[in-house]
Amino acid sequence: MTEPQTQTLQVEGAVLTYDVRPGSSATEPPLLLIGSPMGAAGFGTLAAHFRDRTVVTYDPRGVERSRRTDGAPETTPEEHAEDLARLIAAVGAGPVDVFASSGGAVNALVLAARRPELVRTLVAHEPPALTLLPDREQALAATRQVRDAYRARGFGAGMAGFIRLVGHRGPVPGDLGDLPDPAAFGLPAGDDGSRDDALLGHNLISCTHHEHDLEALRSASTRIVVAVGAGSEDELAHRCGLALAERLGQAPVVFPGDHGGFLGGEYGQTGEPEAFAATLREVLAADRDAVPARG
Repeated sequence: MTEPQTQTLQVEGAVLTYDVRPGSSATEPPLLLIGSPMGAAGFGTLAAHFRDRTVVTYDPRGVERSRRTDGAPETTPEEHAEDLARLIAAVGAGPVDVFASSGGAVNALVLAARRPELVRTLVAHEPPALTLLPDREQALAATRQVRDAYRARGFGAGMAGFIRLVGHRGPVPGDLGDLPDPAAFGLPAGDDGSRDDALLGHNLISCTHHEHDLEALRSASTRIVVAVGAGSEDELAHRCGLALAERLGQAPVVFPGDHGGFLGGEYGQTGEPEAFAATLREVLAADRDAVPARG
């Protein structure tokens, strides 16, 4: 794989930075690897397993190298979806294949619902679509508690609450109790006064509270494959993946590892990237008319 070709793209309210890794295949469309708020740096290991494909990664608006120019305090999945549509146009592709994880999966689902002609296959890995859960009200309230802690006490308090919430197994109770001590997670207890964190400030509420257009997703020309992690069973995002798959009338594909199963040391986390990539390759190569089976 050649070195990534880094470029920028001016969009409304932001300047996006993206990387293109040219591949050897002349027949397969580009593969977009996206997260949110995880940026391009999180997909280096996974991209290396697709040397035959042109791979595109990017930093969502307000993340790492992509700066916002509008000063807005929040980014919506609709804005992210429009950014993705412009990115696909900028690389001269479409329809493309997309692997999207976490908040990136939420954004890619919005893209598939609105612009299905741009996406051939979407693998949506553990989207935190809390509105689809049977315990949605409790899950949404617990998420707002995290946001409120961030606003009141800063990054450490908010992130401690976030870590507890995403790691909670099973239905979310009406009251998770007091927020944990940030020090228990090695987080700062002090407050530096900033409130511009991409996760806790810009994306947490808009992403998790998004009401998905299930009818549009069911009728989309895009082949949508819902994926969950073998090691994240009963965790919040895994449960959201199961709920989405059920609403779309399919069984989810179980990928190796947990929520970050594709990571190979990025951000200090290591999953099962080789096995993860092999599963992704199989899913992308599968008959587009086939119903995904539980792995």
